[in-house]
Amino acid sequence: MHGNEPIHIERKARDAFAALLWQKLGMTNAQSSPQSLTDDQRWQIALAKDRRYDGAFVTGVHSTGIYCRPSCPARAPYRKNVRFYATSAEAEAAGLRACKRCSPNTQSAEEACVLAAISAIRSEGAKTLDQLADLTGYSSTHFQRLFKRTVGLSPAAFARALREERVRKALDGAMESGASVTDALYEAGYSAPSRFYDDTKGRLGMTASDWKNGGAGRTIHWSVIPTSVGDMLVAATEKGVCCLSFGEGEGELRARFPRAGLVKAGSDFGALFDQVIAAVEEPGGDVSAIPLDVKGTAFQQRVWDALREIPAGETCSYGEIAAALGNPKASRAVGGANGANNIAVLIPCHRVVQADGSLGGYAYGPAIKAELLRREGRE
Repeated sequence: MHGNEPIHIERKARDAFAALLWQKLGMTNAQSSPQSLTDDQRWQIALAKDRRYDGAFVTGVHSTGIYCRPSCPARAPYRKNVRFYATSAEAEAAGLRACKRCSPNTQSAEEACVLAAISAIRSEGAKTLDQLADLTGYSSTHFQRLFKRTVGLSPAAFARALREERVRKALDGAMESGASVTDALYEAGYSAPSRFYDDTKGRLGMTASDWKNGGAGRTIHWSVIPTSVGDMLVAATEKGVCCLSFGEGEGELRARFPRAGLVKAGSDFGALFDQVIAAVEEPGGDVSAIPLDVKGTAFQQRVWDALREIPAGETCSYGEIAAALGNPKASRAVGGANGANNIAVLIPCHRVVQADGSLGGYAYGPAIKAELLRREGRE
């Protein structure tokens, strides 16, 4: 199965293809679905000829009587002549015919291969590139590029993200039902608990037992430190910083980690906390060496990683981050992940501003946000 020969499909298959691509971002609620895109967003996608949205909608050009994929290479029509439709069937019911150049009413062999790989990974777990190549008929190298271009993740990264989501759900369920951690890990698809710890080391932030017990048994060392922008709460586990906030104290920390043991930090945390103070008082340096202990969904982790990629002195909007993650519609979800960040400055959510460049909100007040940005050299 290779080349670009078209494979005709039913509406359900195309909807399933689009839905699977959305699900890989963890975007399964109605506000984040392909059907909830506004016409303005669809128009921008069509202008960008973004092939990642093929299957999410079609573009109807009523002046010519045809409809196209979002990625159609033809010259962009005038906006006044364009209407958008959820499916090919809806466009044809409106009297339009399929564009012969981009064939929006067919699924290419490439799309079929990606869909087959996603289905195999979902039902059977992670597969090697050679196995996926055998399944699809492409070379390993070519399929790796094709999958990442379409989905935004490599096959291996997609499989890891999927399994991590299953682990989170299984552990949350175990906490509610009283089931064992081992049973939850087997339910998530791991052949042994050791495989889980190897696979998720450094990404989940807490061990499986900690997650199941809501942090019970963990010790968090904390201190409120005066800085030039106000009192700063810093808290850390033996793995790294788990909270950095302003104007808060032990009560707010306990609300974040209700089942963990809280201990005033001693001298053994002095060097780590000195690094955190320096990041606030003299921002702009490399903070990547400061260890973090943070948990979140796969999507939240991607947003937090994107925040850490914003250079000091620069800012981004929610929409720009969403676009960088391959889903321009996800700006609201990016905002939610930004708000869920417990580690200010080190995960620099203060570098996110409104689309018009204005400051926007900040959990610790606009004055602190403005001062942090000023220190980083934002014009």
